[in-house]
Amino acid sequence: MPRQGKNIYLRKDGRWEGRYPKEKVNGKTKYGSVFGKTYEEAEQKLSSIKRDTQIPVFTAHTIKGGSEQWLDSQKPQLKASSYAKYLNLLKLYLMPAFGDVPVQSITRTEVLRFSREMLTEGGIHKTRLAPKTVNSILSVLKSILVYSARELNIPVASIGDVSVRQSSKPMRILSRNEQDVLSRRLYKESSPCSVGILLFLYTGMRIGEVCALTWGDIHFTDQYLFVHMFICIKP
Repeated sequence: MPRQGKNIYLRKDGRWEGRYPKEKVNGKTKYGSVFGKTYEEAEQKLSSIKRDTQIPVFTAHTIKGGSEQWLDSQKPQLKASSYAKYLNLLKLYLMPAFGDVPVQSITRTEVLRFSREMLTEGGIHKTRLAPKTVNSILSVLKSILVYSARELNIPVASIGDVSVRQSSKPMRILSRNEQDVLSRRLYKESSPCSVGILLFLYTGMRIGEVCALTWGDIHFTDQYLFVHMFICIKP
């Protein structure tokens, strides 16, 4: 994962790679790279390149162009599912609204108006989008603006604090009678989905934990399950 505010990543071969915009060819930015055995070495080389090289400033840089360059810079460390999610948010929501708009022309007021429209009449059927989806769209837009400002020297609007409030719904807990009725129904069906729901109900496991179970994690004789926990440690 990249360090905060830096386009520097740890490669699979153990080296640190720093990327910087090198030139613009046929409307697309080509990138150069520097490498180091440590993060600090790569950071020092990247800072030297940026200091000694004239980084291009694109006065007519649009959100469409910015999104392509931002995605290209992020692709090495993105999961396929995350990459597909960002493409979908761009195609369905951001490109229709801001695709041809120059990055430096987007104002905070326009972003606030866009957020309200997405909440009231967003989506394919114009029936509104969920606050969580709107925040995901805003997160992509913020990333594009931050990238344009940091890597392309383009002045952008300050929208870092723009977000949509998500109201928390009270959690309804099943009564003992309801749990018994549900359990009897699930026992009769005897499908993988039913077994999963029963595990949720009687163990309190999370959906990711249940989906990650293998036969080797289930000990029928001793009557226990082994749940794997994964901890992500940033370099």
